[in-house]
Amino acid sequence: MATLLYRLGAWGARRWQLMVTGWLLALGAVVGLGVSFAGSFTDSGSIPGSPAQTALTKMERHFPEPDVQSARIVFQAPAGRKVTAADLRASLEATLEATGRVSGVSEVGDPSESGTVSADGRTAVAEVTFTTKEEDDVPEGTLDAVRAAGAEARQAGLRTLYGGEPYESSHPPVGPGELVGLGVALVILVITFGSLLAAGLPLITAVLGIVGTMAAMTGLATAFDVSDNAPTLAIMLGLAVGIDYALFIVSRHRAQLGTGMPVRESIATATATAGSAVIFAGATVLIALSGLSVAGVPMLTSMGLASAGAVAVAVITAVTLLPALMGMAGHRLTPKAPRPAARRRRFLPMGRRHTMRRAARGGRTATMGVRWTQGVLRHPVRTLILGTVALIAVAVPALELKLALTDEGSSAPSNSSRQAYDVIGDAFGPGANGPLVVLVENDDPATVSSTAAAVEDELRGVRGVADVSGVDTAEDGTAARIQIIPATGPRSEETSDLVSRLRTQTQPWARSSGSYVAVTGMTAVSIDVSDKLSGALVPFVIVVVGLSLLLLMIAFRSIAIPVKATIGFLLSVGAAFGATVAVFQWGWLAGPLGVPSEGPVASFVPIIVMSVLFGLAMDYEVFLVSAMREDYHRHRDARTAILNGARDAARVVTSAALIMISVFVSFLFSRDADIMPIAFALAFGVMVDAFLVRMTLVPAILALLGDRAWWLPRRLDRVLPHLDVEGGNFHAPERSAPHAPVKESTPASL
Repeated sequence: MATLLYRLGAWGARRWQLMVTGWLLALGAVVGLGVSFAGSFTDSGSIPGSPAQTALTKMERHFPEPDVQSARIVFQAPAGRKVTAADLRASLEATLEATGRVSGVSEVGDPSESGTVSADGRTAVAEVTFTTKEEDDVPEGTLDAVRAAGAEARQAGLRTLYGGEPYESSHPPVGPGELVGLGVALVILVITFGSLLAAGLPLITAVLGIVGTMAAMTGLATAFDVSDNAPTLAIMLGLAVGIDYALFIVSRHRAQLGTGMPVRESIATATATAGSAVIFAGATVLIALSGLSVAGVPMLTSMGLASAGAVAVAVITAVTLLPALMGMAGHRLTPKAPRPAARRRRFLPMGRRHTMRRAARGGRTATMGVRWTQGVLRHPVRTLILGTVALIAVAVPALELKLALTDEGSSAPSNSSRQAYDVIGDAFGPGANGPLVVLVENDDPATVSSTAAAVEDELRGVRGVADVSGVDTAEDGTAARIQIIPATGPRSEETSDLVSRLRTQTQPWARSSGSYVAVTGMTAVSIDVSDKLSGALVPFVIVVVGLSLLLLMIAFRSIAIPVKATIGFLLSVGAAFGATVAVFQWGWLAGPLGVPSEGPVASFVPIIVMSVLFGLAMDYEVFLVSAMREDYHRHRDARTAILNGARDAARVVTSAALIMISVFVSFLFSRDADIMPIAFALAFGVMVDAFLVRMTLVPAILALLGDRAWWLPRRLDRVLPHLDVEGGNFHAPERSAPHAPVKESTPASL
């Protein structure tokens, strides 16, 4: 692998004009095809074959509904008044009539006829049906015209709110907040490299990779169902890893240029060594993200595969386009020579001079990473105990993590759709926002009728049921449905328990009558999805932990390194979930962070956070510990290896972690209830994993273990395959015949 990457890097550095041109042409072709065959993203949250989804499909066959979009208009009278009052009633009817005349509206329901007037008479709900197909978006002009039609009701004093899917706020994948995150990443890169040119290369490759990924995703949406959350997640991860992977290679290249290595040779060597580590790191993230498809939830599968595609593009860009751009930059990436040590020491206090003299080895001075590591090594037991206790304390709230799929109640309180949701819940009960349906099906209409009547009577006595509608029979008489209003909201645990109770209590009627009896409705479908995701979490943890142990054992030829790395990963995940519970469920800092609503987080959040954080944690482990391992095998001094490894890798790992955090935090500004918990958990998890686990607990554990940290049984060493993660065993291929030296040119501009 390293030899192949060396040749690829050498070719890209030598023929950078051809590589850059080819990349731009390929990117243009992908963008052109993506725009030409652009599809639309879906918001489906169902599981094919789940009990509720199967019943819903049957119900839609017996009770066909028009394939069109619909919304709700909620009218609320002032306190102490009723919508049935003569003046308010006249204004309401005029509004409904004006709404029916809007182009794009096919039908408007009358609340008094449909029975959607609250018991206190203060609230009424009207159903609006559009001509727009279910899979299409209602034109914004039509939605605005419907709002404008409510002017008379508002003038009469009626509070008029618009809810339903057409009025839900859409969140663009990239907004001002994300651009701020890129700006912060650029500042970090400039501080890291001390060069605007070097800082710009990772941003260029990451952005170009995201452009290609988004174009491809848009085109593939024509043929495949792609979740509407997939683009945002793919952009978030693609930007983060794209910048970080390029950072690793550019850092290695500049370090080699600082030693006097020729530009093209340095590019090829950096691509072979750091590029090998990038491919290993990217492969771990790809495996974890692709593993999301095992859950069998189409929405989660599309999110995982889209994100995996973004990571794959980031890896490919880093080992193909980046070498060409570095060749294009030429000698201008060479770091400036540091000031002589004697001059620097004159301006340092005596304590700092003493520390630097003690830490210096081979003429190198102590970096901040070395000084931090020295502090850890002075008290490894105390550091290990305090750090572990702190992580466990932060992780304790994770025991109360509650999961559910998001709905209109998860939107920001300022959103009209959320306000309509809240008013309906207050007026008709929280269960009105998530009704359930019991479907009865049998080839014999008489059996359907008797069974449905018996089931209806049974349902009225079930705990947790607020209201039961009459029996609605299909035209052919072979099916009937009964609507249930739960006493609790659609995202509550009580409603989930009610669905389980209903399924248990209706089965005797199904067996005795030979009928198909099932609980369905969108709320039941969402509950099935949430249960499926929760059930897949434990197996996924086992797979991820096993994969972590195996990969690190192969990479580092050690027993202790994989075990402590995996335990550290689990502590980081626990801390990330604990902080998420504190913010999104308990409301700590919810206001400053702009959390739209407090309550259960989206059911897919834990499994996505685990998969992504696994890959990132392995990245930091590899880049930090591999430097320590290389020094240990060279000098056989465990303590010195820890210090030198920190000197070589801590700065890059710190920069990479800060960039990851800045990108993830920027997505908190999206105000998307599905994305915000993921962004927060990843930002907090990366912070904890990089700075507390990898750069604090890992040196403490390695110091306590000493030489035992690098021990592997001989039998196991013979069985495990050998994997050169960072190309440490790589040697540049020798040319068969000497060539005249070629003067390397530096382009005038990038």
